[in-house]
Amino acid sequence: MFELPKINLKDKVSPQEWQTRVDLAACYRLMVMHGWDDLIHTHISARIPDTEYLLINAFGLAFEEVTASNLVKIDIEGNIIDKDCMFEINPAGFTIHSAIHEARHEDMCVMHVHTNETIAVASVEEGLLPLSQYSMFALASMSYHDYEGLAVNADEKLRLQQDLGNANFMLLRNHGAATLGKTVGDAFMHMYDLTRACQVQLQVMATGMKPVYAPQSIIDGIKAQANIVHTGKTGGETAWPAMLRRVARAHPDFNS
Repeated sequence: MFELPKINLKDKVSPQEWQTRVDLAACYRLMVMHGWDDLIHTHISARIPDTEYLLINAFGLAFEEVTASNLVKIDIEGNIIDKDCMFEINPAGFTIHSAIHEARHEDMCVMHVHTNETIAVASVEEGLLPLSQYSMFALASMSYHDYEGLAVNADEKLRLQQDLGNANFMLLRNHGAATLGKTVGDAFMHMYDLTRACQVQLQVMATGMKPVYAPQSIIDGIKAQANIVHTGKTGGETAWPAMLRRVARAHPDFNS
């Protein structure tokens, strides 16, 4: 059995980079805890504050094996920065992330999943429908990108960026979903809302009954309402400390 090398970068990187590593590793473990992981595929990437460098998972590791120290530091082209790094990344998987990080420099984190629910809703012409409170948050900032096969074509990056625009939620037709956030916690909460919205939609449609759609006015005003609920903070800022505690209880090695 192959054993993962034991590394600890806590005292070898800046405090800002270490905190980003801890948050990102926690997000990978949350993917496992919510059943959103896909063997060794899909990714979450995060920009290290005050740098042009990104962190992403090492290709070949299961998400329950991701730690703060074994995340890989790369540039926007996917080049590994640390010469002594013993891991590789998945270039195909990074295409989507590099495109989004290039277009949305102000957003720190990008999540991408291949869950059954997001693929199913992304694969119907109507896409996400206003059937639940979860869908309101997503529909207030939703975009779509048509399937172009495996994401290995650099030409696709411009089309993906154009389709994304200013949205924080994207359904990738026949493929899955992506969310953005100014923090790792924000990107996670966006994906949580989108995933729950897709799950509810599939359950409603499975009843065969006539659904009730929420009006557009609710969608248009949902951000202001959420701001009141979270007293000026984002949903990620409010929920993230509890998520870190949850990960620490279930996966105490994540921040090593």
